[in-house]
Amino acid sequence: MQALNAFLIPILDLQLLGLVAIGTFAGIYVGAIPGLSVTMAVSILISFTFKWDIYPALSLMIGIFMGGVYGGSRTAILLNIPGAPAAIATALDGYPMAKRGEAGEAIGIVTVMSFFGGFMGIIALAVAAPLVSEFALKFQPRDYMLLAVIGILLVGSLSGDSLVKGVFAGALGVLIGTVGLDPLTMADRLTFQLPELRGGISFIAVMIGMFGISEALMQLHDVNKAAVKQKISRIVPSWGTVLKYLPLSLQSGSIGVIVGALPGRGGDIAALMAYDHAKRTTKNPEVPFGEGAREGLVAPETANNAAVGGAFIPMLTLGIPGDAVTAIMIGALFIHGLNPGPMLMIEKPDMFWFIVGALTMANCFMLLFGLTGIKVFVKIVEMPRSVLIPLIFLLSIVGAYAVNGSLSDVYWMLAFGVLGYFMKLYGYQLGPVILGVILSRLLDDNWRRAIISDQESLWLLLKGTVTSPLSAVLLLSVLAILLSKTKLWRRWRGQAA
Repeated sequence: MQALNAFLIPILDLQLLGLVAIGTFAGIYVGAIPGLSVTMAVSILISFTFKWDIYPALSLMIGIFMGGVYGGSRTAILLNIPGAPAAIATALDGYPMAKRGEAGEAIGIVTVMSFFGGFMGIIALAVAAPLVSEFALKFQPRDYMLLAVIGILLVGSLSGDSLVKGVFAGALGVLIGTVGLDPLTMADRLTFQLPELRGGISFIAVMIGMFGISEALMQLHDVNKAAVKQKISRIVPSWGTVLKYLPLSLQSGSIGVIVGALPGRGGDIAALMAYDHAKRTTKNPEVPFGEGAREGLVAPETANNAAVGGAFIPMLTLGIPGDAVTAIMIGALFIHGLNPGPMLMIEKPDMFWFIVGALTMANCFMLLFGLTGIKVFVKIVEMPRSVLIPLIFLLSIVGAYAVNGSLSDVYWMLAFGVLGYFMKLYGYQLGPVILGVILSRLLDDNWRRAIISDQESLWLLLKGTVTSPLSAVLLLSVLAILLSKTKLWRRWRGQAA
């Protein structure tokens, strides 16, 4: 009864319900603007809400979190500029749909599947929090390192027809991600003695440049081409469509929950892994992946929203953040005199169920707000290219500058935009570059930790990898991915078919 009462607090209290609604609405539009991250919005909120009671403060933060993860898909679909890292995979098939005049349908599918994924994460949080967090605790540094290797090998799903080009692009991303001071020794890495490079290259600048500026430059080739008229007669997908993609949604949502529950991971990796899974398991998509496949929207959007609930699992049960936003929320709980972790579940069970209730309402508001205003939003892609291209440049410059208030980020963004333009001209996909940047820190840090924990012995590291069941499974996954790329395997599958 106490749990039910706590769950109903953000539903029955009109003030808290209003704050969840305001937060979700604001989060959708913050997430849609490149450079204005959800992490930034929640961190700014702490300075305004630290004198508030804990319930109103959390209601607003949870709304922004849930809305922001979804909001990044809007500009990913309409402008090919992911509003957030979690929407990178969404752009791969969402933008081609918009170019065909199907932006309304794409946004409708994304909204409904995000809602479905959000509920999967919430249910996992409510039912399986202790179990999933216990599983996440078993991950050693070598396991995170292997997880990063698996992620980098997934470039095969993002690299079009050429695996070599995909691996090159992924390696380039890893190289970009390692620029700056070594996090362990503080030695310069690839800085060329330039002080400006010691802080590293902003991931947001790379992402906006690669996707936004390169797209604007590509559109200069057809600046006089008439814009495609968008079909928005049907936005909400039919029950038939929802049921058709339900199995993929369940699989992708499970990936999102598990990856979200791994400390420090988040929805961006979950979305990319789900996209890869969809591409591997979908036998005959109506449209090839990368050209507007609906499965390419269903998988990442279900996964990244399921990861929201997953990220709260280690935060509430272990006191370990599931991603950057929950790390900030841990700080907010500390400010209000609460200690996230195992004792919170015992001493303040009402707080746990309040968060579940707030997430539930935020997910409902996300569906409501996500399906409204689409007719206005799609007008963006119906603009003449002479107007749209400067708009893309403007949004990209503002987004890159907004991250750190630094003009150097704008210069980097423009440079990577030009690089992305030439990569597109020569048939290189940009997704693997961004994936490499995302995973470079995960790979680098956990390689160091694994070596240190095994007394700097490569032999002990290999021995631990083989003898640990979890590490062995991940290692076998790496080998299986490599095997699946060989011509011998493809020839055998062709004969078997």
